[in-house]
Amino acid sequence: MSFYHLSKQRVQRVLHTPKRIEEGIAPNTVAMMQVAGSQKHPYEIWVMIQKSGQKSKVKSQKLKIISAWKYPGRTKPGESLPEEILREIREVRI
Repeated sequence: MSFYHLSKQRVQRVLHTPKRIEEGIAPNTVAMMQVAGSQKHPYEIWVMIQKSGQKSKVKSQKLKIISAWKYPGRTKPGESLPEEILREIREVRI
């Protein structure tokens, strides 16, 4: 995070309000993106997460942040995740 000058709060903001959620390239991961920058110098902030732990009676399942990075420019949307997975991610958010 320090290489890209991303703070803990900025990464958490991406987790709480992502503009796009896609399947991660690593197994069992999800990537979340939020647009940042200006019109002249746009970039995207990506956070890759993985669910860790088992669901218990309290439904407390933690998210493990695998990676966070800035991508210069704008990317095209890929294949979106199924609705049931998106619903699970929304329930588990920090």
